[in-house]
Amino acid sequence: MPGGSKTDGAETGGGGKPAWRGLGSRPKVAIIGIGQMGLVCSGVLTSADRGKPPTAPTPEVRLWGHNADKVAALSQTRKSPRLPEFQAPSEVRVMMNEAEALRDADVIVSAAPAQATREAWTRLAPHVPRTAAVVSVAKGIENGTLLRPTQVIADVLGDDPDGPPRPIGCLSGPTIATELVRCLPATMIAASEYPGFAAELQKLFSTSWLRVYSNPDLLGVELAGALKNVIAIAAGILDGLQAGDNAKSALLARGLAEIVRLGAAMGASSPTFFGIAGVGDLVTTCFSSSGRNRACGEALGRGEPLDAYLDRAGHVVEGVATCQSAMDLAARYRIEMPITEAVFAVLFEGLDALQGISQLMSRELRDERIG
Repeated sequence: MPGGSKTDGAETGGGGKPAWRGLGSRPKVAIIGIGQMGLVCSGVLTSADRGKPPTAPTPEVRLWGHNADKVAALSQTRKSPRLPEFQAPSEVRVMMNEAEALRDADVIVSAAPAQATREAWTRLAPHVPRTAAVVSVAKGIENGTLLRPTQVIADVLGDDPDGPPRPIGCLSGPTIATELVRCLPATMIAASEYPGFAAELQKLFSTSWLRVYSNPDLLGVELAGALKNVIAIAAGILDGLQAGDNAKSALLARGLAEIVRLGAAMGASSPTFFGIAGVGDLVTTCFSSSGRNRACGEALGRGEPLDAYLDRAGHVVEGVATCQSAMDLAARYRIEMPITEAVFAVLFEGLDALQGISQLMSRELRDERIG
């Protein structure tokens, strides 16, 4: 890659094919998805106060979405009803053709919802450069396969096992889009198992108001981002029932314990769940008035049926589908997750929200256990 610097010390990968060489001074970044996080990422990457550290690359940014009408409207107006405060920077190229958007891309940002990731990447796969790195910002677990977004992408791309490994990672953390678009102080985690890739993402996405930390625990970071959405629905149910802050704080503590137990059983590093990607994201999602999962739970707590709320809201609530996957994972790893079970019963089995909370409160008394 012109201007790039090797991150793994190898000129070639398996089979003599070129290995990923890092980011040059002008990397091409393609963002897949024009939802809130896709829009926010385009703004971050072209922010006027980037350059922290001073060696941070200045990317060429392309933004692509699957809906031609919405992409055309965004291209013409530079605005989106999904994020009213957002104004697409002039440097961002809004593109309708996926082949053009992905041509010679150095990094592809996957901002499609978790349950739509496979469909999006199946369409895009023929146009993805073999040397392009991938970073996901989705927070969920695919139903059925129980794969995390980065695993879904790797599965769809099906790279030659004899070739060099493709750098894949994720960005996660407490990142409410309505605050990011206003450049309010925030932190994120860049996670990857590929040597040096998380550090490249740190440099690429850092600004004076967005601080990016790195973490090699890709499994833990993705699980934390997905499972906290289920707990956020439960937190919203408490809000809808007007159960108070004592109950909500207890819910967050016990919800975190569930997440840690499952994560540890799956091989994640427990400390990850007590950091920015874990408890930091959990607290933000459960208390923010802008949190979609919390808002969904609040509607349920007030008695609104799930289907009616989803139709009215008009956006994806990742925790709904992820709750199904979390139940399957809990069964596979034989992990007790009572809050997740209660949310599942409210979402899909017709359990009254108040009754669900009552059942949690009446469980057998025991010692507190985390992990």
